[in-house]
Amino acid sequence: MTTLYEGAFAKINLTLDVLDKRPDGYHDIQSVMQTISIRDDVQIDVDTDKPWTLSCDQEGVPTDERNLAWKAAKVFYEQMKFDTTGIAIRITKRIPMEAGLGGGSADAAAVLRALNRHYGNPLSILALAELGALVGSDVPFCTLCGTAMVEGRGERLRKLPDMPDCCFVVCKPDFSSSTPELYQKLDETVIPKRPDNQAMESALLAGDLGKVAENVYNVFDPLVTKDHLELNYIKSIFNSYGSVAQQMTGSGSAVFAIVPDFEFAAVICSMLKDNYPQVYIAKPV
Repeated sequence: MTTLYEGAFAKINLTLDVLDKRPDGYHDIQSVMQTISIRDDVQIDVDTDKPWTLSCDQEGVPTDERNLAWKAAKVFYEQMKFDTTGIAIRITKRIPMEAGLGGGSADAAAVLRALNRHYGNPLSILALAELGALVGSDVPFCTLCGTAMVEGRGERLRKLPDMPDCCFVVCKPDFSSSTPELYQKLDETVIPKRPDNQAMESALLAGDLGKVAENVYNVFDPLVTKDHLELNYIKSIFNSYGSVAQQMTGSGSAVFAIVPDFEFAAVICSMLKDNYPQVYIAKPV
């Protein structure tokens, strides 16, 4: 038996645009995504000579084939035609669930990276990300990590220049959003504003944090904020204490602030932590 260890990093959407509905029922997206240092830890015992198992230190996480980490291992072995005498996956959870931070996808991506490394890296990171598309829409990006333009259902990736040095504050309120319901709402409304992904790419190329901040935008944000005005309260705290941009990530409900340095981030956390226990400081990864 061999034990593998891998970090599973959360993601935020610096931009998120939802385009046309596809024949398969999914929507095309265009999003600049960024991995951040909030992470789960994934441990895998390979060749256990026992049936597959998955465990997690947090309640409410599926511990069978419904879990994306389990699916990722299954896809890897099926596609690579490798034999295994059993695996045991253990997840230490820190990424908030149902937050738009890609926690389940990050765990799946960590499984893919760890297994690929264990077998001598038969797949390049981009080929491994392509395999991740068989598991879930955010898995390809979470496999790649860094800063990237993500298109299609999430399977088309293009690396972008690294995010300029900064800190993020991430706050997860008590409620969660239904992603399918939000997509349906978008289908029924005219989207009044969309992100300028070309401008975001130019800002990253220039390494200009101010310009990056100006171009942060997520088309889901107004829909969720309309029903949950507390997001405006959280953003107002961000804005009052040094944030240069504040926005919801994914389909929510977590919101993030971009702040120039740790001191601003620490003050924002202290202002929010009594009402919002799930508040974190992170760095770009």
